[in-house]
Amino acid sequence: MSSTESPHLRAVPVVPPSRPSRVADGEQLRTVTLPGVELTVRSRPPARTGLPPALYVHGLGGSSQNWSALMEALAGTVDGEALDLPGFGDTPPPQDDDYSITGYARVVIRHLDASGRGPVHLVGNSMGGAIATRVAAVRPDLVRTLTLVSPALPELRPQRTALPTGLLAVPGIVSWFAKATRDWSPERRTRELLALTYGDPARVTPEAFALAVEEYERRLELPYFWDVMARSARGIVDAYTLGGQHSLWRQAERVLAPTLLVYGMRDQLVSYRMARRASAAFRDSRLLTLLESGHIAMMEDPGAVARAFRELLADTATTTGRSAPPRG
Repeated sequence: MSSTESPHLRAVPVVPPSRPSRVADGEQLRTVTLPGVELTVRSRPPARTGLPPALYVHGLGGSSQNWSALMEALAGTVDGEALDLPGFGDTPPPQDDDYSITGYARVVIRHLDASGRGPVHLVGNSMGGAIATRVAAVRPDLVRTLTLVSPALPELRPQRTALPTGLLAVPGIVSWFAKATRDWSPERRTRELLALTYGDPARVTPEAFALAVEEYERRLELPYFWDVMARSARGIVDAYTLGGQHSLWRQAERVLAPTLLVYGMRDQLVSYRMARRASAAFRDSRLLTLLESGHIAMMEDPGAVARAFRELLADTATTTGRSAPPRG
């Protein structure tokens, strides 16, 4: 049963957030009207004209803000945009009530088709990595290269530390958790989240922690916050159970784009042991393993991810005979 068919999850209101997320210096937010959704897009003007386009797709519970550091690091290499997927960040829930990986992939494809920016260097993290994999498999014409940071691809034996996140998909768990933690302060919620996603939460500066608390407070004000989390988690679980041509691993084998795989050795949500299987599945892949990073390496070590990304683009340009992009 798809995530949109679950009788245990009530319909969520399709309303925009009353308070927008923070925009870092040099960034811009705009709204793109697509069939069934008002999509928020975060961008940073490129350092120079003529740079190739890139698109960043966040994971479960994330937003386009997750890419701010990497977008800044790559401002001299690509013309980057980051999406707020439907129900996350500043984008309201989808009107078609579809929170599946396929549903999110359709939104990404609609945006690329409407914007005419493709083919792009497509970058995804966690759930966004699964979405990006599906996009690259079904629409290879839209993807120049693929970069996946801790992609949420099916694991037969997930880590024990990942099980609580998986339980979000179980009917009733999210509402129970919301009630059980209603007395938690935003600071405590943020610390728990950072402990789960960062390899070393001590690397988060006090300023970054304060901004994370502010964003968590903003999200908790959204009437659809918990429902979207539950439905999207269900969408991931549903994607894990699909077989045949719709299997994410089968689709990974179909990806033609040169692929960079990034895994953190301290990832508590996606095991770094999956790097071997992913390297075998993606036919033209490179692997970056970061010893100190957890689940969101693009936030923890954006410099290392940016260097590997530039190497991917340089290798791809050499292979295809195109001139290499600038290394700024």
